[in-house]
Amino acid sequence: MNKRLKRILTASLIALFGASTLLSAASPVLADSTVTVGSKNFTENLIIGRIYEDALKHEGIKVKSKLNLSGTFVAQNALKKGSIDLYPEYTGTGYVDVLKHKSTHDDKKVYKTLNSGYAKWNLSWLTPSKANDSQALVITKAASEKYHIKNFSQLAKNAKNLRFASTAEFEGRKDGIPGLKKEYGGFNFKSTSTVDNGVRYKALLDGKADVTVGFTTDGQLDNKKLVLLKDNKDFYPNYYVDAVVRNSTLKSNPKVKTVLNKVNAKLTTKELQKLNAKVDVHHQKYQTVGDQYAKENGFK
Repeated sequence: MNKRLKRILTASLIALFGASTLLSAASPVLADSTVTVGSKNFTENLIIGRIYEDALKHEGIKVKSKLNLSGTFVAQNALKKGSIDLYPEYTGTGYVDVLKHKSTHDDKKVYKTLNSGYAKWNLSWLTPSKANDSQALVITKAASEKYHIKNFSQLAKNAKNLRFASTAEFEGRKDGIPGLKKEYGGFNFKSTSTVDNGVRYKALLDGKADVTVGFTTDGQLDNKKLVLLKDNKDFYPNYYVDAVVRNSTLKSNPKVKTVLNKVNAKLTTKELQKLNAKVDVHHQKYQTVGDQYAKENGFK
């Protein structure tokens, strides 16, 4: 090989090496661009976590799945430590349970406080959805029509005619029966039975009770024999679905914020009822349900 050719090859190799080095320096994200998505261990959070994963993948972002982590504080600690980059959370949970504030219906105050409070952990909340997984009271359609009950005030007045399927916890909690009595008056039921969470709705559908406690996004509420009552005095705070994300993740993957905000913008309380019903009532896999929703809404 002549000297001229050697010089050309050497120069070419140096140029290539230099370009590679510059690209690496200019793109530090490439070495660690995978986004790890976590979730809690109940149906709804698993479904939302799966939808988040699908939406991120659809936009070309590499995703590692760490769903089904357990409860709030396990997921929260995983996020703070960097074991995960994000997970679905609820505004009320962050505000009351994590930051230890007294519940409020001032949603602007809640959102502002969440971001300022989570800043100490270098975490951010995105734009909350309109899907609200709050505490609820549910009545059979038959009892609702018979006693003309559509909201909490009407239930409080007619409780003496109704059988309540409660839980041990709800009977003693400040935001359970004691709090409802203080806010609305009444709530003195004809009879009260304590049941496990898993059979609350079955008690109503089997004719053993008329009213029970639940959550506004429960899948069982898709059943037309049940009526979700309106909390007409706003006793319960809002628990809007949102994503909590590490700031470092938002910096290295700016698209994450845009993608997840698009998902949140489409989520509604009624939609989550339907998605939860597919898993909890019709026994589909949460992965299948999440994938189908993502595909139907252009996220997969």
